[in-house]
Amino acid sequence: MVAGLALVAAFACLAPGADAAPGASSPNIVLMMSDDQGWGETGYNGHPHLKTPVLDEMARGGLRLDRFYAASPVCTPTRASVMTGRHANRCGAFVFHYTIRPAEVTLAEIMHSAGYRTAHFGKWHIGAIKKDSPLSPVNKGFDHFIGHDNFFEMDPPLSINGEEPVVFQGEGSEVLVDEALKFVRAASNEGKPFFVVIWFGSPHNPYSGLEQDMALYHDLGSPIDARFAEITAMDRAIGKFRKGLDEIHARDNTLLWFNSDNGANKGSIPQEQMQHLFNGGLRDWKGGELYEGSLLVPGVIEWPAVIKTPRSSSLPIVTSDILPTVIDLIGVKHPKPKRPLDGESLKRLIVDGTMTERASPIGFWFYDTAGEKQNGDWLPRQELNRMITKIEPMFPGHVVPDVSYFHNYKHPHQKQKFTGRAAWTDSRYKLYVTGGGDKLELYDLQQDRGETKDIAKQHPQIVTRMKSELDRWQRSVERSLTGADYSQ
Repeated sequence: MVAGLALVAAFACLAPGADAAPGASSPNIVLMMSDDQGWGETGYNGHPHLKTPVLDEMARGGLRLDRFYAASPVCTPTRASVMTGRHANRCGAFVFHYTIRPAEVTLAEIMHSAGYRTAHFGKWHIGAIKKDSPLSPVNKGFDHFIGHDNFFEMDPPLSINGEEPVVFQGEGSEVLVDEALKFVRAASNEGKPFFVVIWFGSPHNPYSGLEQDMALYHDLGSPIDARFAEITAMDRAIGKFRKGLDEIHARDNTLLWFNSDNGANKGSIPQEQMQHLFNGGLRDWKGGELYEGSLLVPGVIEWPAVIKTPRSSSLPIVTSDILPTVIDLIGVKHPKPKRPLDGESLKRLIVDGTMTERASPIGFWFYDTAGEKQNGDWLPRQELNRMITKIEPMFPGHVVPDVSYFHNYKHPHQKQKFTGRAAWTDSRYKLYVTGGGDKLELYDLQQDRGETKDIAKQHPQIVTRMKSELDRWQRSVERSLTGADYSQ
């Protein structure tokens, strides 16, 4: 109850749904996301080798989200879900190198309209970052942006506000945090609340790290020592950011939300080193499957002014929940209230822990993109989707083209048969659908977290109910994909 009263006091200047300018006590919001970090790749989740003292401290002192899902088993759709509160299939951001659409409303646009100073640092990957792209961060609600179209490593080439990239010397995560701290100090000096998004490039392969970090893991072999070094460096950078907030007396009233974008990537890791990729007994890895190992990721929220007592939650939560939660916490409404969202507000969970159930299950859908490009590009000129930042070769001898493009296609007609792989999960059960509905699997996640036993035949009524709910959700997603939502 104390935490709830603290929140009421903090938001006294903003009536729910008001468009008033934020006051000095309005919370700062910081969203951090790692790239390809699996659920088991933190010390607090039991990794036998990884050293993540900062994330471990946040988990001990804040709100630990033990069942936190990325909206997709790959990066771009998850990032789209964070920015829009919607499943990425609604706007055609099906997989990596696809984009959202310009008519999507981003969380940054809402926060900017609410009077926040807004900035993005790091990986974008939901549209071209060049300044003339309608999907560049500077055209989707961010006052300031330093980042990359895709992923990056040491000494990253980064664009400043959509200009041609320049090389920033240093470890990638630390570079982002240094730049982000400059922004929050400036916003604090103005007396303005800030909304900052830091999307790290780690631990995405190819792996590289500082020698001091790699030395911690040399006995495990290479390249896994460099992968773990990237995570440890990112963890240290997060600690530096928190210390910077302390120095400007902003940490108490800053909600810091950390999570990953999908499950661990086992690519580039030799078979003899796979034993070190601890994933908590979850099934599968990053990729096109929708088992827990590809979707369940680390998640933790820290907000000292409100979360005064350490807590953990096993409530199923998804990255689509971030947008509705944040706007609910700051007391503003979505500018397009009729537009369907797939996330829901976690305000009661964060403030006082009284939220014990979701209003609806979570849907996942790895879309079958066959035939989509025949419908033509969504943007009138392909040039608007051109990347300006280079990516490093994934493997020795592999040539990466200097110029590549993002994609998004028109989708004039709703499909009547839902192909691809989909899943529907509630607080207990998870239905997994493949082959356009020809194959149905059911798992009891409370009893079988590793999804080792398909119980669909034993529970036909549960399968029928969940399949009906999933079908209804997919029909809604298909309608959105045609662009019908943009008229409301």
